[in-house]
Amino acid sequence: MSAGTDTWRGVAAEDVDDIGTPGLGSFLRSRSRKLLASLMRPHKRTIWLSLAVIVAFNCTSLAGPWLVHLAIDRGIPPLLDGGSARPLIVIIVVFVFATLVQGACDYLFNRLTGRIGQDILYDLRLRLYDHFQRLSISFHERYTSGRVVSRLTSDIDAISELLTYGLQTLAWSLLSVISIITLMFLLDVPLSLIAMMAFSLVVIGTIWFRINSARAYRATREAVALVIVHFVESLAGIRAVHAFRREPRNREIFEDVNGRYREANRWAARLIAIYGPGTRIVGGISSAAVLFVGGERVVHTDIKVGVLIAFLLYLRRFFDPVQELAQFYNAFQSAAAALEKLSGVLDEPPAVAEPVHPVALHNAQGEVRFENVAFHYRPGAPVLPHLDVVIPAGQTVALVGETGAGKTTVARLIGRFYDPTEGSVLLDGIDLRDVGVDDLRRAVVTVTQENFLFSGSVADNIEFGQPGAGRADIEAAARAIGADEFIRALPDGYDTVIDEEGSNVSAGEKQLITIARAFLADPSLLIL
Repeated sequence: MSAGTDTWRGVAAEDVDDIGTPGLGSFLRSRSRKLLASLMRPHKRTIWLSLAVIVAFNCTSLAGPWLVHLAIDRGIPPLLDGGSARPLIVIIVVFVFATLVQGACDYLFNRLTGRIGQDILYDLRLRLYDHFQRLSISFHERYTSGRVVSRLTSDIDAISELLTYGLQTLAWSLLSVISIITLMFLLDVPLSLIAMMAFSLVVIGTIWFRINSARAYRATREAVALVIVHFVESLAGIRAVHAFRREPRNREIFEDVNGRYREANRWAARLIAIYGPGTRIVGGISSAAVLFVGGERVVHTDIKVGVLIAFLLYLRRFFDPVQELAQFYNAFQSAAAALEKLSGVLDEPPAVAEPVHPVALHNAQGEVRFENVAFHYRPGAPVLPHLDVVIPAGQTVALVGETGAGKTTVARLIGRFYDPTEGSVLLDGIDLRDVGVDDLRRAVVTVTQENFLFSGSVADNIEFGQPGAGRADIEAAARAIGADEFIRALPDGYDTVIDEEGSNVSAGEKQLITIARAFLADPSLLIL
């Protein structure tokens, strides 16, 4: 029976609770707030400076309509009576100066926020990279490659959008809304009350848009995560896909998740298509109402023409920041979901912890002792019930047994990729949990079944076992394990560049290169 697209997504399924953000709401959770605060703390001064700059930008930006009002009502009338042009000239000079300051503030604010945002993202990527490397093998075995890619791409992009544009939008929009309301009431209260009636309608529409757009953007985030996971993992397992002729089924699944992503984006686009024009219609009707009432009052000399024109200019600017605030909420929702996932990863403790007071491991001899060792990957499914064994130093020991007997598990416990559930694994009489990880990795080297080769030359891959080793040592290690002859037969010998995942060498040749890498490390204990 064919698996449904909800239960099979390529190589491994992405946990639903990881890609969705149910109940997140509009507030950051505690660990997300801590992460964001720790990222922003080094930039406090620059953040305060950028806030001061946006205040200056807002003041100079909103000075224009007020200066138009002064020019019409106070600068032009003296000219009509044959008076001095000085008041109008002063207003024009101030207008030009405000425009120049506005442009300078805009430039400076974009530079500051751009630098802050990129520095924070740089730090966040480093934290994630370092933490992913520190996390234990057990984490990487359950956390799929698609999820890792999603964390480092779409989630980082969501936070980048917030830091680069979202916070700028929030600061500008809030200041603009508050400032414009204040200035409109200073110009004329009756006209401001008309504008506030329209504003109340926009607020209702914004609340509707916010609720529905939150759902739409959540659906979009879930859908794009599914697309990334299926795409990455299907390509990662492309050999299995070809071997089992899964191309049509994989395409069917990808078509399904891709369709979900398309529909989620269409939903979000429909909401924007309704909200944006709706807000502009309300703004246009309110402007017409203000023009009608204001025109009547100008005729009856209740207000001056300059006041009406300035008021209309402010009113036209009023609804743009309101829309921007609604758009910011979407960016915030997306970034909040991304922060929650990233903070969850960064809060994940390594299953194999570094000892608080590590015991130094000098010149390890290599004796391994298992004392009443029990181990399970999942509770209730023991792999090693209780194991007592001693492997003397200097001996070559082969573990044989049926599949699932625990051979790989024993190797992983000796390398301390896992800690035993019960009992102790000792190296030269020292519990591995008391040995520093760096000392242990120098003493015990494991050649994994994957025989993974990194991008770079053959020599680079062998040098991986002992960074900084010279070419003579690299070639000596290859000769010692019988790899020198085939390496020299490669097109560029030791300088032959390995293709992605070692596709230009055979499986046996890959194994020889990885064994040479381990031999170069010169460990006290070598596990193959």
